[in-house]
Amino acid sequence: MGDRLTGTTAGPLDYDNFGGYAIQATALGELADGNLARETTRKQKADELSIATYNVENLSPKTAQAKFDRLASGLVDNLASPDIVALEEVQDDNGPTNDAVTSAGVTLEKLTDAIKAAGGPAYEWRQIDPADDQDGGQPGGNIRIAFLFNPERVSFTDVAGGNATTAVRVTDDGGKAGLSASPGRIDPENPVWKDSRKPLVGQFSFRGRPVFVIANHFNSKGGDQGLDSRFQPPARSSATQRTGQAEAVNAFVKKLLAVDPQSRVVVAGDLNDYQFSPALADLRGGGVLTDLVTGLPKDERYGYVYNGNSQVLDHILTSHAVRRPDYDIVHINAEFADQSSDHDPQIVRVKP
Repeated sequence: MGDRLTGTTAGPLDYDNFGGYAIQATALGELADGNLARETTRKQKADELSIATYNVENLSPKTAQAKFDRLASGLVDNLASPDIVALEEVQDDNGPTNDAVTSAGVTLEKLTDAIKAAGGPAYEWRQIDPADDQDGGQPGGNIRIAFLFNPERVSFTDVAGGNATTAVRVTDDGGKAGLSASPGRIDPENPVWKDSRKPLVGQFSFRGRPVFVIANHFNSKGGDQGLDSRFQPPARSSATQRTGQAEAVNAFVKKLLAVDPQSRVVVAGDLNDYQFSPALADLRGGGVLTDLVTGLPKDERYGYVYNGNSQVLDHILTSHAVRRPDYDIVHINAEFADQSSDHDPQIVRVKP
């Protein structure tokens, strides 16, 4: 973004079935650098809990160390070492090798080691291994959602019982909401999660107050017709599954709020849809959650660039009891050719 090619760039114009135009350049102009700088966000204050979401794009031990180092630098230097990070697209311990391996401890250890080497905190993690080849993504990769958290700032409330197929339930302890398993998966046997990642919910404690974080990676737009393809209006079959996924997460949030209307809930992740989409409307559920992206200036509402369209696919939403959210999309990838991921990370600082 912001760079220019001066002089002459020439070659045949190509167009593909996905609606993409490209010049197959036989002559390339000279690059004039626009000097676009990667963004940084401010550090959280002592009484602020910071929660980030970051799609790390098929991360596995087979990924080059340079990518681990750049992801770590982004988390430490650009995101100011968030207290909690919801990670998407964490692969298993042998990446795209298609076998029975589903564990991801090696992947997460390699990332947290890189973060420590970059001057960041000694993050701990929580996650649930998926059933083999059931959650979509790159074949054999078994991508999943994981939490990183800084134990010097926030604690995790561990409740045994979470696994790939057991649905987490909301518990009621004298009007205080809790989880039957933490971490736990939301409604994993529901058909809306077929070949897609199941949401991971965890209960954290910050300054003595519980906070529920629901991390998500809704199904992709793969298989949809392009917005400027030869089919108009384009068919977007993937949207139907995402609306079902949004309804399932919204129903779980409502159960937390039914026990305690003051439950502090943060829903974050790669939702693969826009803030004005039916899926996000169903996730908000008539005001149960607030999508924080709508509070940004319009020219800041993007974290992913596809076919030249700057758009919002990742989101952070909060319940009413989450006070004074200070939200930022930190632009370090989407506008740059040399990316550590194809998504920009997001962060919110709140006072629970």
